[in-house]
Amino acid sequence: MKKFAVILAGCGRKDGSEINEAITLLLSIEQHHCEYQCFAPDRPQTEVIDHLTDKQTKEKRNILTEAARLARSKVRPVEEFKAEDYDGLLFSGGYGVAKNLCDYAYKGAEMEVQPDVARAILEMHAAKKPIGGMCIAPVMFARLIPDVCVTLGNEGTPDADNIRKMGAQHVQTEHGDVCADNAELVFTTPAYMLDATLKDVYDGAYNLIDSIIDTLDGKRD
Repeated sequence: MKKFAVILAGCGRKDGSEINEAITLLLSIEQHHCEYQCFAPDRPQTEVIDHLTDKQTKEKRNILTEAARLARSKVRPVEEFKAEDYDGLLFSGGYGVAKNLCDYAYKGAEMEVQPDVARAILEMHAAKKPIGGMCIAPVMFARLIPDVCVTLGNEGTPDADNIRKMGAQHVQTEHGDVCADNAELVFTTPAYMLDATLKDVYDGAYNLIDSIIDTLDGKRD
């Protein structure tokens, strides 16, 4: 049975992992008869947002503790991640990815990926194992993997331009589509980067896992 590592960024679309994306991703893994282990950084969130008012609060929250809400407490510190233990590495989206796992929300194309998260991505890439991302997560792949092809949904946006500024390629995709860079083993889907419904997000998550599984099974070149 194949096993995936899923790195979460907290809980909640404004300051953590986008809940619908994270849950549909985990569901899709199970629907493909695979297992998963969730990870998250064990450090404070960059900021905490009141999801009712969309205003920043003075509250302090821990990324790992918040991720446990999504993972039903079955989550480990990302420092414990070992590429040798998993067949693939996955990320859902949410502003927490752009705030807690990297600083794209603040620096755009000048962003950097947090060292513990960068290590996980680069170790999987070096091991020639697939990496998948939803929504905004592909910006991390663009920063770390030269000339990788990813999607954030629509062309002609500042985010798509930033992908190119970081030395990667961006392609237009629609709801449920997957951009598959088979050379780099990187798979991405736009999710809520488009004006998506919950079903659109689920379709993208399911197709993302489907594409990765086909690659692992040797069904795609």
